[in-house]
Amino acid sequence: MSRDFLPGQIIAYPYLWAWQNERGETEGRKSRPTCVVIAVRGVADGLTHLALLAVTTQPPQPDRTAIEVPETEARRAGLSDLKRCWVMIDEYNYDVAERSWYIEPDQNVLGRFSKAFMMKIASSFGEASRKSGRRINRLD
Repeated sequence: MSRDFLPGQIIAYPYLWAWQNERGETEGRKSRPTCVVIAVRGVADGLTHLALLAVTTQPPQPDRTAIEVPETEARRAGLSDLKRCWVMIDEYNYDVAERSWYIEPDQNVLGRFSKAFMMKIASSFGEASRKSGRRINRLD
């Protein structure tokens, strides 16, 4: 796969929620808009390591951490068909692009969040990861 991934890109991805993973499920139930929050090329392996955040239309539960997507950012990200949506910050899917069963080599990017909005997401993600971030490994 020669495609570059950039923070803020929105891709369609069969996100596996932590609660599904805890129940023993191994596949996301549907493809959903997903935000690339981290994309790092490994020095040792040359592979693209990704941290992916789910975008959902369901308001977050009180015990969850999420950021509502403003209308202008939704348009930039190709999400303008959604009335309201949130980026879930307190859990993420970890995948390696070149070895992924879920990312197609020629897959289109739906859109991209602005740098300013991504800085807000990345900051909140870093804080949530230190506290209780749940990583769902998608390498199997």
